[in-house]
Amino acid sequence: MTAAPPGRLRVPFLDLQRLHAELQDDLDAAALRVLHSDRVLMGPELERFEQAWAAAVGAGYAVGVGSGLDALSLGLRALGVGDGDEVLVPSHTFVATWLAVVHVGAVPVPVDVLSAAGAWDADALEDAVTPRTRAVVPVHLYGHPVDLDAVLRVAGRHDLVVLDDAAQAHGARIGGRPLGGLTHATAWSFYPGKNLGAFGDGGAVTTSDPVTAQRLRSLRNYGSTEKYRHDEVGWNSRLDELQAALLTVKLTRLSEHNARRDAAARRYDEGLAGLDLVLPERVPGTDPVWHLYVVRSPHRDRLREHLAAYGVETLVHYPVPPHRQGAFAGTGLADAHLPMADRLAREVLSLPMGPTLRREEQGAVIDAVRSFRP
Repeated sequence: MTAAPPGRLRVPFLDLQRLHAELQDDLDAAALRVLHSDRVLMGPELERFEQAWAAAVGAGYAVGVGSGLDALSLGLRALGVGDGDEVLVPSHTFVATWLAVVHVGAVPVPVDVLSAAGAWDADALEDAVTPRTRAVVPVHLYGHPVDLDAVLRVAGRHDLVVLDDAAQAHGARIGGRPLGGLTHATAWSFYPGKNLGAFGDGGAVTTSDPVTAQRLRSLRNYGSTEKYRHDEVGWNSRLDELQAALLTVKLTRLSEHNARRDAAARRYDEGLAGLDLVLPERVPGTDPVWHLYVVRSPHRDRLREHLAAYGVETLVHYPVPPHRQGAFAGTGLADAHLPMADRLAREVLSLPMGPTLRREEQGAVIDAVRSFRP
């Protein structure tokens, strides 16, 4: 990133070293416990974390897998989605949401969003349903819960399964209920920068259906629940003992860290009010967890350059919408008319956010934004 000018504070987008320093003794102990164990896969650390994560999100079961993308792919497969099925997906999301659909042989059908946080219009969702539609994948983008009740009503009318993508929403709630046990299954990512992040790739699927949970356990382990017996074509996608142990430590502080993120978001709300920016929406009845604090500006690129000159690191989530990615070139998806997705790709900007963001750093971000003149 651009170095801060002399006398100005450099503000990192996210400082994981600070976060890990807070937990160092417990993380060290967890890592050593695994290193001194005779199990590195599918052992007691994974079982302990799966039980703790299922309880934390109000689900009957959690099944640890190798990544967030695997969580989405295996979740769809476990729910019976496969070749030729259509799956409704949001137009504005990380590309993994769409890739997972393709990985199971299904077809992503994008529904344009209403906001940067991935909110859908229920009528538009309903209009996208065809006789081939089999599933819906709402995404709780940036840590903001989608209106699942509306999605579930549409799904119920058409006998669709719902796999919600909560890769950025660890601990988020709707009406006081945590995400993770409100749909047929929920996919999670534990990528290091997430609110609950591992020290490498990792993911999980939560569900309250024992049949779905058992299918997931088979699919993640070569289609096997009994050694050397393989009843279906599965994957190799297992959350290892080390990552499970470290995640268990981090889970004990998730609520505290989310509360710090919320306090930071409220300071941004107050400090950036009245500017020519679209600030994140707070939807009544939801408790977002502020994985990202995303503003919108028609002058996004110039604003980003201005902030870099002030030593403020920012990111864009996401500069190219899925339908314009090379992965979908030559398909009907490349020609989809998704004006809101295209607009968001031009306007969204993620400001520094995290549980260790210091007040003086955030003040510097706010001052730098307020000093911008397009």
